[in-house]
Amino acid sequence: MELIRKAQLRNDASKYGDTKRVVEEWISIVKDADWNDITKVRKTYPSADYVKGKTVFNIKGNSYRLITIIDYSLKLVVYETFLTHADYDKYQF
Repeated sequence: MELIRKAQLRNDASKYGDTKRVVEEWISIVKDADWNDITKVRKTYPSADYVKGKTVFNIKGNSYRLITIIDYSLKLVVYETFLTHADYDKYQF
């Protein structure tokens, strides 16, 4: 899969000192993935959720949420935002 807005993800996640390793790991996994639908995503990330057209990944043991839009036909993962769990609870889809 091709990750769009990777630099923005790194920038947003860098605001939290404990995320660099897990975000880099997530980026590497996405790069090597060949997802066709949410079912395939969940084979890699069982806790991934599909919410109103967006795929939400739990990062660092449920501490953060990484929100994306995935175009399976084009093999694109578009990074949208990186939130703490508390901020995610207030996020408007």
